Amino acid sequence: MKVYRCRAVAKRIFRDLKNDRRTPALMFVAPLFAMAVFGLAFSGEVKDVPVIVVNNDDGFIIQGTHISLSEEIISSLGEEIIDLRIADSVDEAQKEVEDGEVLAVIAFPEHFTEEVMNSSSPGKIQVIIDKSNVNVATPVLKSVSNAVFSTVEKMGKKAPVIIDEDPIYGENVDFMDYFFPGILSFVAYLLTILLTLISFVSERVSGTLDRLLATPLQESEIVAGYALAFGSLGIVQSAFLLTVGVFVFDITIVGNVMVAFVVIALLAVVSQSLGILLSGLAKRESQAIQFFPFVVLPAFLLSGIFWPIEAIPSWLRPVSYLVPPTYAVDACRDVMVRGWGLDKVWVDIVALIGFASVFLTISVLSLKRRG
Repeated sequence: MKVYRCRAVAKRIFRDLKNDRRTPALMFVAPLFAMAVFGLAFSGEVKDVPVIVVNNDDGFIIQGTHISLSEEIISSLGEEIIDLRIADSVDEAQKEVEDGEVLAVIAFPEHFTEEVMNSSSPGKIQVIIDKSNVNVATPVLKSVSNAVFSTVEKMGKKAPVIIDEDPIYGENVDFMDYFFPGILSFVAYLLTILLTLISFVSERVSGTLDRLLATPLQESEIVAGYALAFGSLGIVQSAFLLTVGVFVFDITIVGNVMVAFVVIALLAVVSQSLGILLSGLAKRESQAIQFFPFVVLPAFLLSGIFWPIEAIPSWLRPVSYLVPPTYAVDACRDVMVRGWGLDKVWVDIVALIGFASVFLTISVLSLKRRG
């Protein structure tokens, strides 16, 4: 091996990098972007989770002093974690949990304080909760438990208090059941973008796209053709992933599996349309790969796949709703864990259709400018 030949090869590579300013810039911008997203996304804790309190406790009078343990417990609840709302009816409050408006209902019975003070029977607090998102439900339950413990401790004795959990959703769901919809969405999103972006850029580099543009084909027809091909592959891939999840990993699907499939298929269509759009910014395959940190990391960290959106800093949360997988993850969990149907996940489906329409429209316009 000749050292001078190695130096010549290295010199040529550096010369190419000098002429291609985008690559050296992305070598520093991409890691900085990755560190910033990781740091910001994981810097927060679960906050402002909507919870309804129904307090029917009438308190207890000791030596002329009125005592209400329920009020003490409510005042001890973590204010940063829980966004407390008051209601008079347990049934009405439970309906809000069922509709996904709030996470939980904390209900105190009529003689709660009296039962605890007399120790005649355990004081029971009913917590009606949506446990479909364990990463959010767990901090809320812990906050309730800590509030009860601290209030009882102030009394100076061991008073019997039972927290009766009543899950509306997610009663028999384990962590994998919760985790799988996010993984399913992320894999479909990642692989479809990768396939579409690399393939479309290869068409540009080989000159195939230019030859197509020279034919009577319209730009919209070319984009629609690519969308149909890659979208079909993405849909087949989604069906395969969903089948593996059900039959290999024994994933529990409470709702209609076809609704979950429709959501993942729509995400695949969105992903391929985004891949076509991004391909217009890359001149070769190596540049296409450099876009991945900007596409993958926001989806990985901000869409609720692994880290709940409720734990993302409040000022950063709006960005989550600019990431298409956010809607797919939300809809898939609603269908697979909560058992919801199209009547309740239609907003997420409309959002995915909107993303696909916008991306494809911009792709057509970019091709027209190129032509």
